[in-house]
Amino acid sequence: MATISALFTAAVAADPTRPLLTYYDDATGERTELSGTTLANWVAKTANLLVDGCGLVPGDRAAVLLPPHWQTAAVLLGCWSAGVVVDLDPAGADGGPAEVAFVVADRPAAPPAADIFGLALAPFATPMRQPPPGVSDFVLEVRGHGDRFQPAYPVSATSPALPGVSHGELCAAAAERCAALGMTAGARVLLDAAATPDPVDWLLAPLAGGVSVVLCAHLDRDRLPRRLTDERVTATVGLG
Repeated sequence: MATISALFTAAVAADPTRPLLTYYDDATGERTELSGTTLANWVAKTANLLVDGCGLVPGDRAAVLLPPHWQTAAVLLGCWSAGVVVDLDPAGADGGPAEVAFVVADRPAAPPAADIFGLALAPFATPMRQPPPGVSDFVLEVRGHGDRFQPAYPVSATSPALPGVSHGELCAAAAERCAALGMTAGARVLLDAAATPDPVDWLLAPLAGGVSVVLCAHLDRDRLPRRLTDERVTATVGLG
């Protein structure tokens, strides 16, 4: 696929109703399941927030300082849909200043940015109890934006997706990583979030391979046998 947006669109179109991403947090007991349609809704809202709410255009930069999580998937894919360059480096060492930053609510440190959004990453997409000064609540802000995103400016294979990495290059890397991790089309793959922090592993490689993901944060190994059965898992990544 030429762009990350095209990669995601193709993954959703294959079966919009199947579970595309199921997220567990064994520290909180959360289980959130998103079909392709549901995740696409969050992605569109995020892209509209960036474009209509923040005034960003392709080539602008977003610092995304978030762990593997279903809301992180929405943020990343929303950025790439809008042509926004994602900087994953918490030190900002990858280059220029960020126009917007996404941070965890209880760790709000972020590089200077015009707009800073905090995410509580709580079950049921619960908003922050008290946003820190200068930080807007992502969940509250994104809900008011449209369910469909129509880009005003084209994003192509040569457009930057990460600092120094184009959409085409990132799509190719995702396909290569999918093969390296042994993911096959139609598989239901469980990943340990702690062992696979790179979004190429837990988000883009599965999209490239037509894979349904069970992403587990703070994985409790005692719960693993039952989960593998309940979720009809066919392969695992990051379990050692």
